[in-house]
Amino acid sequence: MNLVTVEKPQAHTSVVTLNRPERLNAMSIELVIELDEALQAVADDNDTYVVVLTGAGRGFCSGLDLKDYGIIPNIDGLSVGRIAQRSMRYYSRLILTLRRMPQPVLAAINGVAYGGGMCLSLAAELRIAGESAEFNATGIVNGLTSTELGASWLLPRLVGAAHSSDMLLTGRKIDAAEALRMGLVSRVLPDAELVPEVLALAARMCEFSPYGLAMTKDIIWVNLENPSLEAAIEIEDRNQLMLGFTENLPEAIRAFDRKRKPVYTDEPRKDLFTPPTSE
Repeated sequence: MNLVTVEKPQAHTSVVTLNRPERLNAMSIELVIELDEALQAVADDNDTYVVVLTGAGRGFCSGLDLKDYGIIPNIDGLSVGRIAQRSMRYYSRLILTLRRMPQPVLAAINGVAYGGGMCLSLAAELRIAGESAEFNATGIVNGLTSTELGASWLLPRLVGAAHSSDMLLTGRKIDAAEALRMGLVSRVLPDAELVPEVLALAARMCEFSPYGLAMTKDIIWVNLENPSLEAAIEIEDRNQLMLGFTENLPEAIRAFDRKRKPVYTDEPRKDLFTPPTSE
């Protein structure tokens, strides 16, 4: 059985599903390797504009599988310390893989999102929760640290330092309603409606320019680290200029005038590159 599945239920949308429902999609090393490979394959799919990340069954991802976490490949000759360091890289690179994907990622969070599972959701651009969703920084509860897989960097930027410290230091569980209140998720939906509604949202996003979606994702992340408002505006200006050189805006104007939906091609604007005629 595949531990991760990839489906394309509609145009330009890939759904990546963690598929260990009997373990609430806990992160064994085998699942982690499959997930990273699946995400990289989807990232390279030029026909995918939006990605949906979710979990099979009753949970999104319950974090590290404490009973069956598996062994990383190719460890012959390595010391215990090097094995441990390499093992951590397998988990942490998932966050960077999600960040580096050109497509925006929508996390459809059903049930538990604990530990590393919560961190996976933090790396998505949009987090939409089912009513059963529950978040927990489990590292501190299990005698470790809650600062894992980028949580101490991502979480304060999403919910603020006070809420972040509360979650990371106390290990308390956050239900969907509180997650919405603190800004950890943007919407809460009935569980039965979660994936259909997220797919509908993805379909709406796929009507936009795929170039525009990818560039918007890039700048959202870049400006999380930008040191100043002026620098943020400069890079936003660059993005708008780059998209302004495509046929997208003229197409939007034509579609508005003709009362139809625009069809964005991201092709260069012809009028900008047509040499002037001599009189």
